Amino acid sequence: MAGAIPSCVFCAIAAKSTSDNTLLHSDDKVVAFQDINPSAFRHYLVVPVAHIPTVKDLQRKTDDHSLVNHMLEVGKTLLLRDAPQCQQYRFGFHQPPLNTVNHLHLHCLALPYTPRWRSIKYLSFGPLGFIEAEKFLEKIKPLSTFQ
Repeated sequence: MAGAIPSCVFCAIAAKSTSDNTLLHSDDKVVAFQDINPSAFRHYLVVPVAHIPTVKDLQRKTDDHSLVNHMLEVGKTLLLRDAPQCQQYRFGFHQPPLNTVNHLHLHCLALPYTPRWRSIKYLSFGPLGFIEAEKFLEKIKPLSTFQ
């Protein structure tokens, strides 16, 4: 696996070299699994197979935009399959320095939060805190070369 970091827990999960998590989804770009410390009724993480430290390492490039879009589509598909009764979903990323693992991961949450106080972890504080996936996709949308 190109770009894997031996000490990175998410790289190990993506390489399927750990039995700690059951994968909910796996393809050549991403893997998805349950968060080990869930903050909502359903809480999944979608992680790229390639090691990308944080959202700050993504740019306005077609490949980066496509990856994040794919991560979001996988997360939506899983939550709609596993928690169709939920009326509210959230998808997004923690931004440095508030991310806990230095490997890009999309939080996919089927609300309500459990316990309720955990919603604090998913507030946006401008350039810090949590950024919604759709908002982040707009931020890294490639600039058109045709005007």
